[in-house]
Amino acid sequence: MDQSLFDLSGRTALITGGGRGLGRDIAEAFAEHGANIAICSRKLSNCQETVDYIQNKYSVQARAYVCDVGNEENVISTVNEVLSDFGQIDILVNNSGATWGEKAEKMPLEAWQKVLNVNVTGTFLMSKAVGNHMIEKGYGKIINIGSVAGLKAEPAEVLNAIGYSTSKAAIHHFTKDLARKWAEYGVTVNAIAPGFFETTMTKHILERSGDRIKEKNPMNKLGDTNSLKATAILFAGRASDYITGQVIAIDGGGSL
Repeated sequence: MDQSLFDLSGRTALITGGGRGLGRDIAEAFAEHGANIAICSRKLSNCQETVDYIQNKYSVQARAYVCDVGNEENVISTVNEVLSDFGQIDILVNNSGATWGEKAEKMPLEAWQKVLNVNVTGTFLMSKAVGNHMIEKGYGKIINIGSVAGLKAEPAEVLNAIGYSTSKAAIHHFTKDLARKWAEYGVTVNAIAPGFFETTMTKHILERSGDRIKEKNPMNKLGDTNSLKATAILFAGRASDYITGQVIAIDGGGSL
């Protein structure tokens, strides 16, 4: 197999929410395959820590930025900064996410709005800002982070966060719709729908229901980061040049 299909040398990847969790794992995977890395989130310290780690371990450029993905002016400013620093954005990973655990009948409106603003509006705003640059140069790879929560309804004792689930279902359709619209410009748009991985966001769920989740999973285990990294590399490189509008669940069969 031609290994250059997975080579990201000379590419620049912008990863939102890349300071920790799955975003950090993806950032490291891209750096390992030669991409320069731009990471943004509302907390600069997390991003800078990841940038320092990447620069010490890999021979790539990496920079951290502060960005509230739900604020259009902030998004545009951040994208312009990245373009000024790197000259291009070839890969965008919309990973920033928020959740709020509560029964649907008690969910505060402000909680619902916060989750959708970060997860859905943030993905739209960042895709729009970076997409204009990608369309202009006729090339781009957009990777949206969805969730198996957007593929199936979990029982309340496993996941009781209707805003989060709804937002991830929206991301999956957004991915397909945008892929259809931007295919003619040389921009592919795909999504990864992770199952249950050990992250800061899932910590409380796994502490409460981890054993049950593993028992119900066809593979009887939680997610491993290597599977996530491999799928991200596939979507980011030339190997996926004929793949667009797809949502791949990395969940050990949990969404079946």
